[in-house]
Amino acid sequence: MSDPAAPNTGSDDDAPKVEETVEAVAPATEEIEAAPATEAPAPAPRVPIWKQRPWQIGAGVFVLAIVAVVTWLLWSLPLGRALEPASNPTMVLMASDGTPIARRGSYKEAPIEASKLPAYVPGAFIAIEDRRFYKHMGIDPKAIARAVGANAKAGGVSEGASTITQQLAKNAFLSNDRNLRRKAQEALIALWLEARLSKEEILSRYLSAVYFGEGAFGLRAAARHYFDTTPEKLSVGQAAMLAGMVKAPSRLAPTENFEGARERMDVVLGAMVETEVITQAQADKAKRDIRPIPPRDKLPTGSYFADWVFPQARAAYDARYGETIVKTTLDAKLQAKAEKILNDAIARDGKVLNVTQGAIVAMRTDGRVVAMVGGRDYKASQFNRADAGRQPGSAFKLFVYLAAIRQGMTPTSPILDAPVDVRGWSPKNHEGKYAGREVPLITAFAGSSNVAAVRLAQQVGRKAIVATARDLGVTEPIPDDLTLALGTGPMSLVQLTSAYAAIAAGETPVVAHGLADWKPSKKPRALSKAELAGMRDLLRSAVHRGTGVEAAIPGAFGKTGTTQGYRDAIFVGYVGDLVIGVWVGNDDNSAMNGVVGGGLPAKIWKAFALSATGGAPKPAEDDATTAAEDPSLAEPLLGPDGLPLPPEAPPVEGLAPADPTAPAPDAPAPVPVPAAPAPPTEPRGPTNLP
Repeated sequence: MSDPAAPNTGSDDDAPKVEETVEAVAPATEEIEAAPATEAPAPAPRVPIWKQRPWQIGAGVFVLAIVAVVTWLLWSLPLGRALEPASNPTMVLMASDGTPIARRGSYKEAPIEASKLPAYVPGAFIAIEDRRFYKHMGIDPKAIARAVGANAKAGGVSEGASTITQQLAKNAFLSNDRNLRRKAQEALIALWLEARLSKEEILSRYLSAVYFGEGAFGLRAAARHYFDTTPEKLSVGQAAMLAGMVKAPSRLAPTENFEGARERMDVVLGAMVETEVITQAQADKAKRDIRPIPPRDKLPTGSYFADWVFPQARAAYDARYGETIVKTTLDAKLQAKAEKILNDAIARDGKVLNVTQGAIVAMRTDGRVVAMVGGRDYKASQFNRADAGRQPGSAFKLFVYLAAIRQGMTPTSPILDAPVDVRGWSPKNHEGKYAGREVPLITAFAGSSNVAAVRLAQQVGRKAIVATARDLGVTEPIPDDLTLALGTGPMSLVQLTSAYAAIAAGETPVVAHGLADWKPSKKPRALSKAELAGMRDLLRSAVHRGTGVEAAIPGAFGKTGTTQGYRDAIFVGYVGDLVIGVWVGNDDNSAMNGVVGGGLPAKIWKAFALSATGGAPKPAEDDATTAAEDPSLAEPLLGPDGLPLPPEAPPVEGLAPADPTAPAPDAPAPVPVPAAPAPPTEPRGPTNLP
């Protein structure tokens, strides 16, 4: 018997079976251990997706970047642009006496709120421009489909599909160009506006910016301009008429085409009835109540003076709503006199002398421009000859002689009036006449000796002359050689007249200006007594005993100027506090028939000066002849030939040095440029002179 306490390990018969099992398993295990080991294949490396699809990823990034940029651009657009004042606000220029001169710019008044208007006012615009305004999101597919069908049937553009939102997008942010690019921009901005603004805000901005013709932008400006009322007080008929103008503002302006505006108003009233904005009875009453609008008294949009002064006004006044009244320095009476005198003189003598154009600038000694004539007919040519660069000729000698006086010379200082040669350049006096000896500066200046001016320029130096011209306010280029002494560099009549005004005023610089409330940026510097006494003696002698005797009136000072080939003739001078510059010539730079500064320009100057002053004014005490201080003034003025100059036969002005390459005086004139010729320039001769 087995021990009951022993564990049950199975019977003896089971032991061999276990051993057999172990023996059977062992060989198999040995076979497994003996078999060569085989490793599982390693997984393939993972390729980044940007390497698998580079083109697709790149295109996606590009699209996202474009979307981001477009989103940023749209988000950064100034929402209030439609409510801002016009970039070129209306300015009305007034003469010094309050007479209107010209109006320019866009008339735009303060923005409006559509919710504060009578319902029929915005309703008129919605009815005729965008009936589905409150149903679409900036673009109206139904309207587009309808317009495409109508245009295809008509064989052209007969109907548009722009919503009010699209019109606002165009008015506030885009140009009026008609192309697919602009239309795409318009649609994109319209969607953005709908996302950013409420319908009432969009409508308010639209009504504040839409154009109504005759320079009026926005409903408030249009109501004031056409009906002398406010948008809140517009009648049904007036609202319908204004809404009808949006289609063609210039053609349907009731001040110019009342019948056309009335017919369009009838169409709008019909649309308002269809959309139930008003009743048929209201529409019928509106048709009966509307009355013709008398044409407005139109101000000229421009003149030579207006063109010249508008940039000054733009710089001085900020953009604002409504009209800006700008008072100018222009004297309406003097302006009319200047225009008449210039035109009469050229009409009388122009054909014989081959003079077709002229210019006049008149200013006070503080620079206030009181008259400006830039040509014979502004409507025919807006080119302002008063502000264009032309050679001043001997009128430039003002700076040469003032530079000499600043270096201690006086009107009696001697200068040789004889032929001169400067490195092969030999300037000539008129008709080759020379005194052949030293003459006082006052004689050389009054007789306008070219050789004396060149010798004087050699003595004082070009730098001193240029510095003097700059001190008197000249900003235009000055030749870098001795030909500057003869006025071969271009200069406008405005600047030249301003320089002479400095001598008249006794201080420098005198800045020509046209605004009544203009203030100088810096205080002028007073000229010395020697400068004033010397230059006034020279200018007086040139008028009363020299080349400018045709302009001689009591108290007059001035200087003549004539350029090579008789292409420009100038006289600039002053009497009392009135400084006047006169130029005559031709736009095509062709030669006149012997016209010099002491001829036609001096005669025009004298006529205008006498007319402007009401006769010859009495000379001021400090302008009296100083013969006691300067004995030469008590003696006859000698001409280039050494003989006294007869007052009735003044010497002809000297000419600028000839350039060997310049055309002969009888050469064919260049082809004229009738509308706005470029400022002509004159050959200067050698430029390598000291």
